[in-house]
Amino acid sequence: MTILVTGATGNVGRLVVERLVEAGERVRALTRAPQSASFPAGVEVLAGDLHDPSTLDAAFRGVDRTYLFPVARTAREVVARAARAGVRRIVVLSAGAVTSGADTDFHLPVERAVEESGLEWTHVRPGEFMLNKVWLWGPSIRAESVVREPFPDAVWCPVHERDIAEVAAEALVRDGHQGRAYDLNGPEPITRRNQVRAIASAIGRDIRMDVVTPEQARVAYREQGGFAADNADFLLGFEDYSGNESDPELLKRLDLGALGPLPTSEAVTGRPARTFDQWAREHAADFR
Repeated sequence: MTILVTGATGNVGRLVVERLVEAGERVRALTRAPQSASFPAGVEVLAGDLHDPSTLDAAFRGVDRTYLFPVARTAREVVARAARAGVRRIVVLSAGAVTSGADTDFHLPVERAVEESGLEWTHVRPGEFMLNKVWLWGPSIRAESVVREPFPDAVWCPVHERDIAEVAAEALVRDGHQGRAYDLNGPEPITRRNQVRAIASAIGRDIRMDVVTPEQARVAYREQGGFAADNADFLLGFEDYSGNESDPELLKRLDLGALGPLPTSEAVTGRPARTFDQWAREHAADFR
């Protein structure tokens, strides 16, 4: 059995590859730049682009199961090509916002394309990634030992990218997950102020938190460039998943306690979900 991992150099995809190799599976990795990709020994690497389904037929040939990175525009054609090639099971990297109804344009169309194909399916729906803090806070921590944050006491349960990958790998390898959608969160509610403290402890250096307005944070993120600039309006609450105008103050008023315990990877893997403190220690080098 060959398992195809699309988006194989991504933050979750590369970990899915690693986990499958550790489990002794035959893995094929799809990437747009195979010449610069680095994977564990034994992984077959092929070039292909989910934005251009015509490049995928060779990747799907001989594949039984696929981890699918979400690209809404081409999802139906990609899934149709997978089905024609004989793929039997697809595990989708989706988002917790589908469960809440906030995401109707990005991940939901991919889920529907897979469900309506008649193939076995599992949706993996993570909430906020812990990893976002590398892209948002990393530049200012590295340069100035400071985080500029409008909502220091906003609280959520961000999820470790490795927990997401392990759930996806479990659904690819094991039976019993077909027709399920798994919402994934971290194991503990944690404020942004305490996230900064965890990073400071991990790197052994004080980090100052400057409380700013949402507008000031947006300017800082845009000047920073990269992921922060591209996602500033969404991450700061100025717009929703569909790009519609929103109110940043909603983030401050969020009552996590009213939601009750949130689901984690433990329900699937049987292992406790990783904490933000663990994540910060593993990623200390990204903040130094």
